[in-house]
Amino acid sequence: MDGMNHLVFITYRQAISTIFLAPVAFFLEKNTRPKLTPQILCNLFLSAIVGASVTQYLFLLGMEYTSATFSCAFLNMVPVITFLMALPFGLETINIKHGSGIAKALGTLVCVGGAFLLTFYKGIPLVHFSDQQSVSSSSEGDISSSKIKERWILGSLALFAGTLLWSSWFLLQTFIGKKYPCKYSSTVIMTFFSAIQSAVLTFSMDRRLSIWVPKENIDMLSILYAVSALNTSSYLPK
Repeated sequence: MDGMNHLVFITYRQAISTIFLAPVAFFLEKNTRPKLTPQILCNLFLSAIVGASVTQYLFLLGMEYTSATFSCAFLNMVPVITFLMALPFGLETINIKHGSGIAKALGTLVCVGGAFLLTFYKGIPLVHFSDQQSVSSSSEGDISSSKIKERWILGSLALFAGTLLWSSWFLLQTFIGKKYPCKYSSTVIMTFFSAIQSAVLTFSMDRRLSIWVPKENIDMLSILYAVSALNTSSYLPK
Protein backbone atom coordinates (compact mmCIF):
# COMPACT_ATOMS: atom_id res chain seq x y z
CA MET A 1 0.00 0.00 0.00
CA ASP A 2 2.70 2.43 -1.12
CA GLY A 3 1.21 5.86 -0.47
CA MET A 4 -2.37 4.91 -1.26
CA ASN A 5 -5.13 6.63 0.68
CA HIS A 6 -6.37 4.33 3.45
CA LEU A 7 -10.06 4.74 2.65
CA VAL A 8 -9.44 4.27 -1.08
CA PHE A 9 -7.61 1.04 -0.29
CA ILE A 10 -10.53 -0.17 1.84
CA THR A 11 -13.06 0.80 -0.83
CA TYR A 12 -11.24 -1.15 -3.54
CA ARG A 13 -10.76 -4.12 -1.25
CA GLN A 14 -14.41 -4.33 -0.25
CA ALA A 15 -15.71 -3.69 -3.77
CA ILE A 16 -13.56 -6.40 -5.34
CA SER A 17 -14.53 -8.82 -2.58
CA THR A 18 -18.20 -8.12 -3.28
CA ILE A 19 -17.75 -8.81 -7.00
CA PHE A 20 -15.93 -12.09 -6.46
CA LEU A 21 -18.13 -13.41 -3.65
CA ALA A 22 -21.51 -12.44 -5.12
CA PRO A 23 -21.68 -15.35 -7.64
CA VAL A 24 -20.58 -17.81 -4.95
CA ALA A 25 -23.29 -16.62 -2.59
CA PHE A 26 -25.93 -16.62 -5.32
CA PHE A 27 -25.39 -20.20 -6.46
CA LEU A 28 -24.50 -21.86 -3.16
CA GLU A 29 -27.27 -20.31 -1.08
CA LYS A 30 -30.05 -19.60 -3.58
CA ASN A 31 -32.25 -22.35 -2.12
CA THR A 32 -31.51 -21.74 1.55
CA ARG A 33 -31.38 -17.96 1.69
CA PRO A 34 -34.10 -16.53 3.98
CA LYS A 35 -35.95 -13.33 3.22
CA LEU A 36 -34.07 -10.13 3.85
CA THR A 37 -35.89 -7.92 6.32
CA PRO A 38 -35.19 -4.25 7.13
CA GLN A 39 -33.89 -5.34 10.54
CA ILE A 40 -31.37 -7.73 8.99
CA LEU A 41 -30.23 -5.08 6.50
CA CYS A 42 -29.75 -2.58 9.32
CA ASN A 43 -27.73 -5.13 11.27
CA LEU A 44 -25.57 -5.89 8.24
CA PHE A 45 -25.07 -2.17 7.63
CA LEU A 46 -23.95 -1.77 11.24
CA SER A 47 -21.77 -4.86 10.85
CA ALA A 48 -20.06 -3.23 7.88
CA ILE A 49 -19.27 -0.15 9.96
CA VAL A 50 -18.10 -2.02 13.03
CA GLY A 51 -16.25 -4.88 11.37
CA ALA A 52 -14.98 -3.49 8.09
CA SER A 53 -14.99 0.21 7.19
CA VAL A 54 -14.09 2.00 10.41
CA THR A 55 -12.14 -0.89 11.94
CA GLN A 56 -9.85 -1.31 8.94
CA TYR A 57 -9.27 2.43 8.73
CA LEU A 58 -8.34 2.61 12.41
CA PHE A 59 -5.89 -0.28 12.11
CA LEU A 60 -4.26 1.18 8.99
CA LEU A 61 -4.02 4.58 10.67
CA GLY A 62 -2.57 3.02 13.79
CA MET A 63 -0.03 1.06 11.77
CA GLU A 64 1.03 4.24 9.97
CA TYR A 65 1.50 6.17 13.21
CA THR A 66 3.19 3.36 15.19
CA SER A 67 4.67 0.22 13.65
CA ALA A 68 3.62 -3.12 12.19
CA THR A 69 4.91 -4.95 15.27
CA PHE A 70 2.92 -2.75 17.62
CA SER A 71 -0.21 -3.20 15.47
CA CYS A 72 0.18 -6.99 15.54
CA ALA A 73 0.18 -6.86 19.32
CA PHE A 74 -3.26 -5.26 19.25
CA LEU A 75 -4.48 -7.80 16.70
CA ASN A 76 -3.42 -10.57 19.06
CA MET A 77 -5.55 -8.94 21.74
CA VAL A 78 -8.78 -9.31 19.72
CA PRO A 79 -9.61 -12.88 20.92
CA VAL A 80 -9.08 -11.87 24.54
CA ILE A 81 -11.15 -8.69 24.28
CA THR A 82 -13.89 -10.63 22.48
CA PHE A 83 -13.91 -13.26 25.21
CA LEU A 84 -14.10 -10.66 27.98
CA MET A 85 -16.86 -8.73 26.19
CA ALA A 86 -18.84 -11.93 25.65
CA LEU A 87 -18.89 -12.84 29.35
CA PRO A 88 -21.49 -10.22 30.46
CA PHE A 89 -23.83 -11.27 27.61
CA GLY A 90 -23.65 -14.94 28.52
CA LEU A 91 -22.11 -15.85 25.18
CA GLU A 92 -19.07 -17.23 27.01
CA THR A 93 -18.79 -18.84 30.41
CA ILE A 94 -15.84 -19.64 32.62
CA ASN A 95 -15.71 -22.05 35.52
CA ILE A 96 -12.32 -22.31 37.17
CA LYS A 97 -13.43 -25.49 38.94
CA HIS A 98 -13.24 -27.39 35.66
CA GLY A 99 -10.34 -28.00 33.31
CA SER A 100 -11.98 -26.11 30.45
CA GLY A 101 -12.41 -23.02 32.62
CA ILE A 102 -8.81 -23.18 33.78
CA ALA A 103 -7.69 -23.52 30.16
CA LYS A 104 -9.69 -20.43 29.20
CA ALA A 105 -8.22 -18.40 32.04
CA LEU A 106 -4.67 -19.52 31.28
CA GLY A 107 -5.17 -18.89 27.57
CA THR A 108 -6.36 -15.36 28.31
CA LEU A 109 -3.33 -14.66 30.50
CA VAL A 110 -0.92 -16.12 27.93
CA CYS A 111 -2.47 -14.07 25.13
CA VAL A 112 -2.33 -10.85 27.15
CA GLY A 113 1.21 -11.57 28.33
CA GLY A 114 2.41 -12.38 24.82
CA ALA A 115 0.89 -9.20 23.43
CA PHE A 116 2.57 -7.06 26.09
CA LEU A 117 5.87 -8.89 25.63
CA LEU A 118 5.74 -8.32 21.89
CA THR A 119 4.95 -4.66 22.45
CA PHE A 120 7.45 -3.67 25.10
CA TYR A 121 10.37 -6.08 24.70
CA LYS A 122 13.39 -4.56 23.00
CA GLY A 123 15.97 -7.06 21.80
CA ILE A 124 19.24 -6.87 19.91
CA PRO A 125 18.90 -4.98 16.59
CA LEU A 126 19.10 -7.21 13.53
CA VAL A 127 20.66 -4.47 11.37
CA HIS A 128 23.61 -2.36 12.51
CA PHE A 129 23.83 1.06 10.86
CA SER A 130 27.04 2.89 10.14
CA ASP A 131 28.18 5.78 12.34
CA GLN A 132 27.09 8.36 9.79
CA GLN A 133 23.64 6.86 9.50
CA SER A 134 23.36 6.68 13.28
CA VAL A 135 24.28 10.35 13.70
CA SER A 136 21.84 11.37 10.97
CA SER A 137 18.99 9.34 12.40
CA SER A 138 19.64 10.54 15.97
CA SER A 139 19.66 14.20 14.93
CA GLU A 140 16.42 13.77 13.02
CA GLY A 141 14.95 12.00 16.03
CA ASP A 142 15.84 14.89 18.35
CA ILE A 143 14.16 17.40 16.06
CA SER A 144 10.87 15.55 15.68
CA SER A 145 10.73 13.57 18.94
CA SER A 146 7.67 15.44 20.23
CA LYS A 147 5.84 14.99 16.95
CA ILE A 148 6.67 11.28 16.88
CA LYS A 149 5.37 10.92 20.44
CA GLU A 150 2.09 12.60 19.50
CA ARG A 151 1.69 10.35 16.46
CA TRP A 152 2.49 7.29 18.58
CA ILE A 153 -0.20 8.21 21.11
CA LEU A 154 -2.73 8.85 18.35
CA GLY A 155 -1.82 5.57 16.67
CA SER A 156 -2.17 3.65 19.93
CA LEU A 157 -5.63 5.15 20.50
CA ALA A 158 -6.65 4.24 16.96
CA LEU A 159 -5.44 0.65 17.41
CA PHE A 160 -7.22 0.33 20.75
CA ALA A 161 -10.47 1.64 19.25
CA GLY A 162 -10.10 -0.71 16.28
CA THR A 163 -9.59 -3.65 18.63
CA LEU A 164 -12.76 -2.82 20.55
CA LEU A 165 -14.77 -2.43 17.35
CA TRP A 166 -13.51 -5.68 15.86
CA SER A 167 -14.27 -7.56 19.08
CA SER A 168 -17.75 -6.03 19.08
CA TRP A 169 -18.18 -7.20 15.50
CA PHE A 170 -17.72 -10.82 16.53
CA LEU A 171 -20.49 -10.44 19.09
CA LEU A 172 -22.72 -8.79 16.51
CA GLN A 173 -22.08 -11.68 14.11
CA THR A 174 -23.48 -14.09 16.68
CA PHE A 175 -26.80 -12.26 16.57
CA ILE A 176 -26.80 -11.90 12.77
CA GLY A 177 -25.95 -15.57 12.28
CA LYS A 178 -29.12 -16.59 14.11
CA LYS A 179 -31.35 -14.26 12.10
CA TYR A 180 -29.65 -14.72 8.72
CA PRO A 181 -27.60 -17.97 8.68
CA CYS A 182 -26.16 -17.52 5.18
CA LYS A 183 -22.49 -16.78 5.65
CA TYR A 184 -21.66 -16.02 2.02
CA SER A 185 -24.68 -13.83 1.38
CA SER A 186 -24.25 -11.88 4.61
CA THR A 187 -20.57 -11.35 3.80
CA VAL A 188 -21.41 -10.06 0.31
CA ILE A 189 -23.96 -7.62 1.69
CA MET A 190 -21.55 -6.50 4.40
CA THR A 191 -18.67 -5.89 1.97
CA PHE A 192 -21.04 -4.05 -0.39
CA PHE A 193 -22.17 -1.75 2.41
CA SER A 194 -18.57 -1.30 3.52
CA ALA A 195 -17.46 -0.29 0.02
CA ILE A 196 -20.19 2.37 -0.12
CA GLN A 197 -19.37 3.63 3.37
CA SER A 198 -15.67 3.87 2.62
CA ALA A 199 -16.31 5.65 -0.68
CA VAL A 200 -18.59 8.20 1.00
CA LEU A 201 -16.01 8.82 3.73
CA THR A 202 -13.29 9.21 1.10
CA PHE A 203 -15.19 11.83 -0.89
CA SER A 204 -16.15 13.67 2.29
CA MET A 205 -12.47 13.97 3.26
CA ASP A 206 -10.77 14.32 -0.13
CA ARG A 207 -12.60 14.91 -3.42
CA ARG A 208 -9.57 14.64 -5.69
CA LEU A 209 -10.08 11.97 -8.33
CA SER A 210 -6.33 11.42 -8.59
CA ILE A 211 -6.25 9.53 -5.28
CA TRP A 212 -8.32 6.75 -6.86
CA VAL A 213 -5.63 5.94 -9.43
CA PRO A 214 -3.03 3.40 -8.19
CA LYS A 215 0.40 4.96 -8.68
CA GLU A 216 2.50 1.81 -8.35
CA ASN A 217 2.07 -1.86 -9.18
CA ILE A 218 2.48 -2.66 -5.52
CA ASP A 219 -0.74 -0.77 -4.81
CA MET A 220 -2.80 -3.18 -6.91
CA LEU A 221 -0.90 -6.18 -5.57
CA SER A 222 -1.62 -5.03 -2.03
CA ILE A 223 -5.33 -4.69 -2.81
CA LEU A 224 -5.53 -8.15 -4.40
CA TYR A 225 -3.61 -9.71 -1.53
CA ALA A 226 -5.90 -8.03 0.99
CA VAL A 227 -8.94 -9.30 -0.93
CA SER A 228 -7.66 -12.88 -0.81
CA ALA A 229 -6.99 -12.53 2.91
CA LEU A 230 -10.48 -11.12 3.43
CA ASN A 231 -12.18 -13.96 1.59
CA THR A 232 -10.39 -16.62 3.63
CA SER A 233 -10.49 -14.90 7.03
CA SER A 234 -12.96 -14.64 9.83
CA TYR A 235 -15.04 -12.06 7.95
CA LEU A 236 -16.98 -15.05 6.74
CA PRO A 237 -19.32 -15.70 9.66
CA LYS A 238 -19.07 -19.14 11.18
